[in-house]
Amino acid sequence: MIKREDTYPIGRITKTHGLKGEVVFNFEDDIFDRVECPYLICEVDGILVPFFMEEYRFKTDSTALVKFEDIDTVEKAQALLGSEVFFENKYIENGNAEEVSLNYFIGFTVKSADGTIIGTITGIDDQTENWLFNVETPTTDMLIPAHEDFITDINHQDKTIEMDLPEGLLDL
Repeated sequence: MIKREDTYPIGRITKTHGLKGEVVFNFEDDIFDRVECPYLICEVDGILVPFFMEEYRFKTDSTALVKFEDIDTVEKAQALLGSEVFFENKYIENGNAEEVSLNYFIGFTVKSADGTIIGTITGIDDQTENWLFNVETPTTDMLIPAHEDFITDINHQDKTIEMDLPEGLLDL
């Protein structure tokens, strides 16, 4: 059984396409194209279910047409409409990804170099040249630069990121 904590969201199935069961997949992360994994995980009735891909092709830079095995009619494809799509963390943890999307880190706990918990990453702000982690702390929400120079350790198992931040940054 696939557990939600072993995955991270990468997009959503939004429409059917054609008559042979293809679906339109709007994605926020193209990890499925960069890492060798034969399936995507869709949430169906609250359960995470792997669906093996026969083929996919990009329609735009954030949309792909996907044909899953055993989904060969419009009716079967319609059952997936609105499903959130996930990618399994183990494919990234095994070193198969050269570059992990920052969306992967949503839900990770941020700790300072001395081990103090700062907060939890709730989102990524990619609207500027320097991307930022949206971090929820017990008292406020803050933005922390998501720069590799500040990240000293990543523990995929515990879902923690240790950061050595410039003095005073957390006080802003």
